[in-house]
Order: sequence, then C-alpha cells, then structure tokens
Amino acid sequence: MQNELRIVFMGTPEFAVPSLDVLIQNNYHVVAVITAPDKPAGRGQTLQSSAIKKYANAHDIPVLQPTKLKDHDFIESLKSYNANLQIVVAFRMLPEVIWAMPALGTFNLHASLLPDYRGAAPINRAVMNGENKTGITTFFLQHEIDTGNIIFQSELSIGPDESAGELHDRMMIAGGDLVLKTVQAIASGLVHTYPQVLNSDPKFAPKIFKEDCKFSFDFNLEQAHNFIRGLSPVPGAWTSLDGKIFKLFKSQKEYATVKEPIGTFIKSDPNTLKLSLKDGYLHILEVQLEGKKRMAITEFLKGYQF
Repeated sequence: MQNELRIVFMGTPEFAVPSLDVLIQNNYHVVAVITAPDKPAGRGQTLQSSAIKKYANAHDIPVLQPTKLKDHDFIESLKSYNANLQIVVAFRMLPEVIWAMPALGTFNLHASLLPDYRGAAPINRAVMNGENKTGITTFFLQHEIDTGNIIFQSELSIGPDESAGELHDRMMIAGGDLVLKTVQAIASGLVHTYPQVLNSDPKFAPKIFKEDCKFSFDFNLEQAHNFIRGLSPVPGAWTSLDGKIFKLFKSQKEYATVKEPIGTFIKSDPNTLKLSLKDGYLHILEVQLEGKKRMAITEFLKGYQF
C-alpha cells in the first residue's frame, strides 16, 4: 500500500525534520507540508522560515502556512491534496475538522512514554524531575490532547548529567525511526493500537514560562542539578546576580557540609564558582550574564569580580 499513501506532514521546528526526511528517503509520497507562518527574528527582525519549511522547499514539497487552522480557505486547500494519512510532529493542537479528515487517520509523535508527560514540554520536564528513562510514542489523535490510542513506543535512557538539549537531539533521530516504523505498519494494514491508561500518580509536562525557570535556593543538590540541565540550553534556568539575570546551563554536584549561608556564590579559586546549598556545593560550569554571551565559567570569571 506504500504507493497508495498520500501523506500530509505537519511540523515546525528542527525536531520534526528527521521525521519528514525519513519519509522522503524511503520514497513515501508527501503531498504537502503544513508549518507555522514565517516569523521575524534577529536584530533586523527579518522574516525567518521554519526548519520544516526550509526542508520542504529544498525538496519541492508544497507548503501551507495557515494562521488559523479553522480558516475555510485553508481547510479547502488541505482537502484538495486528497491525503489519506496525516503525520504531526511538534506542531499545534489540531481541530477535529483537520485531524479527522484523512481516511487512515492522523498520528502524532510525542516525546515521552505516554500517558506520562502529556503536554508541551515533555523533554524538559522529564530531565527536571530526575527521570532516568523516557521515550517516544506514536498515537492516533482524538479530542483530548495527547490521549489517543498508542501505536508504538520506544524507550530511551537519560544520563545523570545529560541536558534536555542533548536528550532532544537523540530523541529527534529516534523519532524519525519510530515515524517510519509507524507509517510502514499503517501501509501494511497491520496496525494494532491500545488505549492509554493513567496510573495512580500521573506525570504531566505543562508549558514552561519564564517564572518556571527561576532557580530556588531551597533546592537540594539533586534538585538543583536536574533543574539546570532540564532547562538547558533553552529556556535556561536563571537567578539574579547584581540585579541582572544570571542564567545557569551546566553544573556539577559536590556533597559536603556547608559552612556558608545557603544561596551564597563562592569563588574558591580563579577558575571555580560554586553555590552553597543545604547538602553541599553546586559547581557552576556554564553561565550567561544578562547582556553577555553564554560562556564557560573559567572565561566568565576572568572578567567578573565577585
């Protein structure tokens, strides 16, 4: 049935590119791509295309960029492609009129082992919570977000010092593999799904806002380390230093008896900055002071006097 598939792919950021690429490399017919409208970026506020749009343009795939998914003209344009399968990777929540359109359904790739970590920030939240494993899931869309019947899952470990950004890059590649496996199963007509069942202590992954990234001196070492790596490189954990936003990107734990007041930054030698917490010192390894670039702590300490 591979030659009978007419696929519409929906996605926006870099995370979605390997999933689209694997379809093209395996000769699936992607009839159109749906992605976010171009947005101004940089100092000149020049309009920038999404990673998916750039890929689609390079491979001569038609691109639609609706501002409103319920817009009549957009819906009619989408219908004109006669797709029988839609794939969603890192895109917006779809109205039923869109996800129910193709005969074979619409499936989504989600960066967690559903039903855990439903929501907008599953990678960040899993690392912030100190999980040692996570995974990816493909599932068919239905009315409630991230609740549809599961098609396939693939588990990934999380390293004790791995950042959300590093995990993102691994999941991005694994996601492409799982999307291909899912499309192959749909093409063969041998898709067996099963419903999601929440456990007694469900974990969720709500969107992260600036205030959610504020570092707390009430953290113990483990919490602090996980918080920093879970928000690295974006949006970045932050605190204040001399009235400026001070972002923390990388850290190392040192369990010890603390003599200084909790929450004290200590420059113990020319190349070391550590923070006193209730059960030891958190060594700060990469930082960014407001108005400056991100840098290693050794470089930062050369130009900053504590």
